[in-house]
Amino acid sequence: MNIAKLKKLLPGPRWGVIAVPYLWMLVFFAVPFLIVLRISFSMRDQGRSPPYSPVVEYIENAVTLKLNLSHYITLITDSLYVQAYASSIWIAAVSTLLALLIGYPIAYVISRMSPSARNVAMMLVVLPSWTSFLIRVYAWIGILKNNGLLNNLLIKLHIIDEPLKILYTPIAAYIGIVYCYLPFMILPLYTNLIKHDNRLLEAAYDLGAKPWQAFMKITLPLSRAGIIAGCMLVMIPAVGEYVIPEMLGGPDTLMIGRQLVNDFFTATDWPRASAVAVTMLLLLLVPILIFNRVQQREIEGRLT
Repeated sequence: MNIAKLKKLLPGPRWGVIAVPYLWMLVFFAVPFLIVLRISFSMRDQGRSPPYSPVVEYIENAVTLKLNLSHYITLITDSLYVQAYASSIWIAAVSTLLALLIGYPIAYVISRMSPSARNVAMMLVVLPSWTSFLIRVYAWIGILKNNGLLNNLLIKLHIIDEPLKILYTPIAAYIGIVYCYLPFMILPLYTNLIKHDNRLLEAAYDLGAKPWQAFMKITLPLSRAGIIAGCMLVMIPAVGEYVIPEMLGGPDTLMIGRQLVNDFFTATDWPRASAVAVTMLLLLLVPILIFNRVQQREIEGRLT
């Protein structure tokens, strides 16, 4: 066999490059997901290690498949899990809305700065992310506790007479989620707003539009892709958040991430915890597909 025929049989450099992300997704997403999916259909068995029964068994020269659907039925019928899923979606949605209301003005102001000032401002936005996630959450404990920085400041300013109960409440969970995920809202909004053509606003002003009218009819519609991207980047991880509600939210903040950890480590019910994880992933699949679609349309718009 000559070299020319050998080159035709071997995959080209293009396929080699494409295969890398697919191989990454296969090893670090598809395979772990299939393992968790298999565990979710098994039965809890404390006498085994790991504590679940096999789904496929070889008995008397025959292969038997035992699929247990009771865990998925429990997620629908048990009010605890229904409430946990509903609470997680609600907390994530409210936190995303708050992050949007805070992040949009910040991104808008940064996009109107001079190029040198933009770099400094964006560095200040990203800089807290260089610190450990746990350290940043721990810092909010010191700020929000009864004798913390916030309450002491409000008392010294004579705004309140006694400390406010903020820590270990759902409000603290909202604060923590918004703070930790705010850069994920600002970055896509800034990337979108920086590309707007300011001549459109000048034309609107020449036609008699007021600044708020120009914003509502030009800037806001053009930033729709950035808004959707930022909301998806905040809401998707916030739904399954565990650290923030555990450290700041307290027992009244019920989220599916906390229940998932309790099933795995406290109750050692791996099959039910796996069913919770699979269901959570399926719930997040819709916003993930929306995010991918928006990204695809934005790329197609750049090419055209």
